[in-house]
Parts: sequence; C-alpha cells; structure tokens
Amino acid sequence: MNTELAEALEMLEKEKNISKETLVEAIENSLLTACRNHFGKAENIRVHMDPETCEYTLQQEKTVVAEVEDPVLEISLTEARMIDPKYDEGDTVVFPIESKEFGRIATQNAKNVILQKIREEERKVIFSEFYQMERRVVTGIVQRYVGRNISINLGKADAMLTENEQVRNESFKPTERVKVFILEVKSTPKGPRILVSRTHPELVRKLFEEEVAEVRDGIVEIKSIAREPGSRTKIAVCSHDEDVDPVGACVGMNGSRVNAIVDELRGEKIDIVTWSDNPAMLIENALSPAKVISVIADGEEKSAKVVVPDYQLSLAIGKEGQNARLAARLTGFKIDIKSETQARESGDFMDYEDYEDEYYEDDGYYEDAEGEDFEYEESGEERPSEEETADAGDEGSE
Repeated sequence: MNTELAEALEMLEKEKNISKETLVEAIENSLLTACRNHFGKAENIRVHMDPETCEYTLQQEKTVVAEVEDPVLEISLTEARMIDPKYDEGDTVVFPIESKEFGRIATQNAKNVILQKIREEERKVIFSEFYQMERRVVTGIVQRYVGRNISINLGKADAMLTENEQVRNESFKPTERVKVFILEVKSTPKGPRILVSRTHPELVRKLFEEEVAEVRDGIVEIKSIAREPGSRTKIAVCSHDEDVDPVGACVGMNGSRVNAIVDELRGEKIDIVTWSDNPAMLIENALSPAKVISVIADGEEKSAKVVVPDYQLSLAIGKEGQNARLAARLTGFKIDIKSETQARESGDFMDYEDYEDEYYEDDGYYEDAEGEDFEYEESGEERPSEEETADAGDEGSE
C-alpha cells in the first residue's frame, strides 16, 4: 500500500509539477480532517508521514485526570494506571489510531481535502509559470469566440484576447495558431486569468528579438516603436557595433527576416529607420520614405518644422496623416510639415545665402551636397569651411 502511494506521489510530482512535500502535507491534513470527523475534535491528534517511505503514524494524546469530563481529551487515572502504573494526574497518555476505523464519510472528506489541495497547488504552479512569462510573446491555439473576445489555449491555461486588444482587420478560426503578447497575469480562485494582446507595440519588439539574432544579442537595439495595429509600424534601430548595419540586420537577406514578421502580423507594413541622437536627422529618417529638404527642431519644446519638396508633401504626410503621425510618435516631437512653396510663402524657408551666418552661430545648420538642409548639433563639431561647402556644392552640381 505504501509503495503504491509513493509511486502515485512521484507521478503527481512529475505531471503537475507539485512538490512531494506539498502532497505529503496534504495527506497529513486530510488525516487530521478524518480524525476530526470521527472523534469530533482533532486538537490532540498528531500526524506524521515519512516523505521517503510514505509510512505514516496517527496518535491521540489524552491527559490523565481524576474525573473525566471530555473522553476525547482526557483519561481517568484508573484507566491510565491499567496501561502503566507509573502514570499520575497531569501526565499524557499516547494512543495509536488506526485509520481503518474511520467511517465512509470521514474517508470521503479526507479524499476531498487531498483533491482540493492538489487543485490549489496546481493553480499556484500555473500562475507562477505564466507570471514569469508576462511581457513575452507566446504561441497559442484559438479555441472559440466568447462574445467578441477570443479564448486562446496556451497549453496549461487559457488566455483571453479581448476586443480592445484585437486588430480590427484580423479574424481567426478555431485550432489556428497565433502569436500573442502576454499583457497581464492575475491570480483568481478559479485559476490564473491571462490577458493577451495583438495590438501592443511590444509585440513587434519581441517578434524582432525572436527573428533577428543581432537584436536578441543586444548588438542592434530597437530604440523606439510607433504602431498603428493592422496598418503600419515604424521602428528606429541603432547598432552598438560599427561593423553591423542595424537596418540591414533587421531586414535580412532579400527581406527574409522582416517578411517573416510581416506575415505573422497579417500583412502589417513595417518601416525600419536608423536612430540618430540628432533630432533633425532622426525626424528626417522617421519621415521615410519621403525626402526632406530641411528640419528645424526645438529640443526644449519638442517641436519641429519640416520642409519637403512640393511633390513629396502627400507622401510625407501619408494617407490620412499616418506617416506624419507615426513619425511624431517615433521621435516624440510635434512635427509641422510644409511643402517648399508653402514654406517660402510663409517665410519659414529662406535661401541658403540668407540664413547661412545666422544659423551657423545659433542653431547650427549646414547644407549637404544635394542642397538639403539639416540641423548641425552643437556638440563641439567644427563648422565646415567655405572651401568644404563650395566643394560640396560642386559635387552636387555634377
């Protein structure tokens, strides 16, 4: 009997990941419950089980008294001396208890105590396991729709993909596999309550960590993410190794890496741009694929004025303002975009010769070889000489 019990405990420990000590404790508590149901009290009952052999002992302690008032807790001096003449009043007599004496109801209650403890421990183990997976991406299987929410099986537990965390143009079928981002794990009496998301920006970050080894190893860092779920995402990346191109690493050979992520996001477009500590350069990159003539960025007010060629204005703004909106979220700057014609009419854009001296001294601007104006950060870099500027202009004209 004890060998079978030990084997059963080992099997439970492996299957449900519940420690053997916890199971032994549950059995001890169940025996106490059975004693309480059998005797009416269990204050003087002592239970011990050996975790290795699963041998257990049940003992009842009674106090020796002259006159017995409670036969469960006390024994008369006469009866005690019949057991051993050395007993006196106030001594404790220990009686062994045979569990086979318990009735059917007491045995059933003991069984229920064991099962309840196993269920509680199983819920704790599952909660602990998924709590450690919070803020990670996992693969689940779509089970069913619960109203407008979706129940997703994650293996040992079910998660809920609420309507607010679903991408509008996505639809799922039962048994379909899908990757989700674990938002929150809560402990409830019925088990862990797991909330997952398909719209969270961190889903994109985690997918890149899975797909791109350089991101996973920390060589390439994703500095910022701006996402409109189901439509478009912009990410800004930088490299901590000068020999590694951050954008190229994320795109992969023939776009293999980024395409795998796009497929997982059901066709959501992803723009990967290079991060820059220079706000003007960062804003220019963020507005990609539109070309930029000039950027005037105010770091204190977190605002920027951008001038683009007339034919690039609609591309810079994007459909329903999406490109500009994502660029603003990505950089953290409020961006005002104007075409070259609009900027000249409003006086926000001047010829290079008109503001050369003023901006070199104050805000630090320069004109590149293609005639584009960028912010030249006040970081101790020397102002390009007139000869260098003239040479750059000559190269651009060629």
